[in-house]
Amino acid sequence: MLNLLTEPLIRFDPPGQPRAEASLPEVYEALLADRVEAFPALRPHQRHAWHAFLVQLGAMALHQAGLHEPPPAADEWRELLRALTSDDWPGDEPWHLVVDDITQPAFMQPPARAQERQADYKSAVNTPDELDMLVTSKNHDLKAAVAAQAGADDWLIALITLQTMEGYGGAGNHGISRINGGLGNRPAFSLAPAGQSPGAHIRRDIIALLEYRPQLLADSPMIDGGAGLLWTLPWDGAPAESLLLDRLDPFYIEICRRIRLRSAPDSASGAGLRGLRATSKAARIEGKALKGRTGDPWTPVNQGRDGLPLTLSAGGFTYKRVTEYLTSSDWNHPPLLKPTPAESRSDGGMQLVARAMVRGQGKTEGYHERIIPLRHKVKMAMLRRSETQELGDIAQSRIVEVGAVQRILSHAIQTFMARGDSEQASPEHRALARPWLNRLDEIVDARFFDGLQTEFEAAESDRPAIRKAWLHNNNDGVIDHARLLLREATESLPCPAIYRYKAQVNAEGLFEGRLRGNAGVPNAFDEPNGEG
Repeated sequence: MLNLLTEPLIRFDPPGQPRAEASLPEVYEALLADRVEAFPALRPHQRHAWHAFLVQLGAMALHQAGLHEPPPAADEWRELLRALTSDDWPGDEPWHLVVDDITQPAFMQPPARAQERQADYKSAVNTPDELDMLVTSKNHDLKAAVAAQAGADDWLIALITLQTMEGYGGAGNHGISRINGGLGNRPAFSLAPAGQSPGAHIRRDIIALLEYRPQLLADSPMIDGGAGLLWTLPWDGAPAESLLLDRLDPFYIEICRRIRLRSAPDSASGAGLRGLRATSKAARIEGKALKGRTGDPWTPVNQGRDGLPLTLSAGGFTYKRVTEYLTSSDWNHPPLLKPTPAESRSDGGMQLVARAMVRGQGKTEGYHERIIPLRHKVKMAMLRRSETQELGDIAQSRIVEVGAVQRILSHAIQTFMARGDSEQASPEHRALARPWLNRLDEIVDARFFDGLQTEFEAAESDRPAIRKAWLHNNNDGVIDHARLLLREATESLPCPAIYRYKAQVNAEGLFEGRLRGNAGVPNAFDEPNGEG
């Protein structure tokens, strides 16, 4: 029932055309023809789960068929996908959303070893958002179980997201192997063709993943011909059933929970579906010792911390963090963040796509996504550590200068609130200055990588002038914005009227003087005065 290979279960929006419905092979055809603008069932935090699933599945199917390029036609895709399972399931059971026989697999739903295990599935799931990895039980930001009119693709994408992205969810609810710890997350960094076409990105990552397959095999205990679609393997949740990496294919698509979907004719759901959950006594993949070291092709690895993968913090992809992940020698770039041979031969730019859903202790700490256009020289720097280091040196120098401007701005605002006497500034004044520093950071963040690339591409002799203009150009430089923020702060923050004029003059004088001093950014001005 609800066969993904043959039935039009997945909605997508073609550019400038009415909404369409397609089978999974037809989705591949539409994506590769660049006829998909969006998937209406896809929520922002599910984007990487859906993207990674399509890429890993596509690459697995092409590898088994000995192909190096994705085929254009849906019929070809149908045969490629069916070939992954047809030897054992000629009836396409692993591609059905509902299979009543619990000893047979269903899509992203592992089979049990005996009919008696049906009794394990006691917890009802009435809507796909209730199944999702988002922590919604307290009904704060996103209400729980509201998708009462869900379609089949809502269930499909929620299943993929849960099974390939979820962490530890309490006793009997274990997480995936591709994260570092139960509260970890699975961040994604990859290059993508310029623009924001989901099809072009998927095509690129499939080809890149196939090209990097030998490296992934060489760097891990995983094996060619190992298990790839883990929902096809029997699983009753026992510790003895936990899989080791040496049984898996490097492109493996995992599952972490025992779930079965059932037909529910009386359900309010548009798809007429509901779910049933069972707990497990151990994780599907023995991952405690792995700590996420599974060769995930999207995740940076910290080689200075025993090769542990990145767990993104709640702060997200700030310019400081992204600079660290891209340029620090502590971090190894994942394979899909490196240009392929074909991309290296092209002088065109690409874009960096970074995504992550951050999980906290019993809560969701935010979905983060950042897309950064990369010019050719920076794209090529992803291949050469020496150039990455040069880029990092420039970026770190800029970050240090932003920090100096922020400290001086903070000192000036505190001086204003202390009635013009900088010696009387207090911790309370420092806390009140913090929002203005954050605003400056946001302004810098919005254009940081554009300016960084301009300086990196320039000749050595031209870089000082580019840096100076970035800092101070009487319009939109870092200092220009900081000066405006100081003015706003002195106009809005409290200060007794009798002291306001003196406080403003002293704050502005301190600001301008410290900027030109050795502890400031004297290179932004024509005539530094040497003050500290």
